[in-house]
Amino acid sequence: MAQARQSSGPRMFNRYSHLARAGDHCADIHRIREGWACRYDILADGRRQITDLYLPGDYCEPQWLITRKASAPIMALTRLSTDPVSIDFLYRQDQDGVRQVLSGIVRNLERQTQWLVRLGRKNATERILELLADLHERLGASDQPTLISLSQIEIADVVGLTPVHVNRILHRLAEKGLVVQQRRSLFVTPLIAISAEQGPEKCPVRKPDVVHAGS
Repeated sequence: MAQARQSSGPRMFNRYSHLARAGDHCADIHRIREGWACRYDILADGRRQITDLYLPGDYCEPQWLITRKASAPIMALTRLSTDPVSIDFLYRQDQDGVRQVLSGIVRNLERQTQWLVRLGRKNATERILELLADLHERLGASDQPTLISLSQIEIADVVGLTPVHVNRILHRLAEKGLVVQQRRSLFVTPLIAISAEQGPEKCPVRKPDVVHAGS
């Protein structure tokens, strides 16, 4: 049944290529197999706001089941592999598939509510902490440092800050052992969840982990 849902085999996208642009007709919903993608908007002055992130296992975008049209551009943030799911097939015969996609819509709405609160009422450090903690949980909440496949510019576009401000905050979080920065890679440690819940000031300072190649 999973194979029958697919319009074709897995689709591959290069980093920064688009799955859809605003206004495109959408015959398929993409289930992320590997990699990260985002939805974004461009403000009148050219600034970008990332409004959602799609990780492995997520449906991108599930609301296409209803609208069949992209309301905003969807872009790959890394090399991306997706399983396209035919909307026509879902309507014809796959009620279980429809329920899964509708559940994806509900999860997206819950994330959007959290996003509004984070941007509207949280300070800069809280925004970044909660974003990283949320990503850590969505990626499986491992007890090992977890790779976050976002650049500092992309983090800035999610939380509504400048890249310079993001850089300063990440350095402070690294001093507390909440994140590990190695070259251009960013890892979050399991302490991130406690710190996001209780606040970074209550998190004991800990020597940052060293992430070994291949871990």
